[in-house]
Amino acid sequence: MANHVSALKRARQTERRTEFNRANRSRVRSSLRALREALAKGDLNAAQAQYRQTISTLDKSVQKGVLHGNTASRYKSRLNARLKALTAKA
Repeated sequence: MANHVSALKRARQTERRTEFNRANRSRVRSSLRALREALAKGDLNAAQAQYRQTISTLDKSVQKGVLHGNTASRYKSRLNARLKALTAKA
């Protein structure tokens, strides 16, 4: 365990930051799962609504430094392709 005051403070900050990151990552994963389920069901309206929510969640996680920008772009691109395929099918 840390002995210096500054090291103790850094340990506290790391714990708090880890909790924020874990909560944000969980929020992103839940949103992605909900969108994938809506796409799998073929429910276009629900998928479009969830898509907007998921994109917002991904962008916020990039701003907070939880996800890399390119990773979020890759997710958004693939999800948009699946949504467009569902739209074309309907």
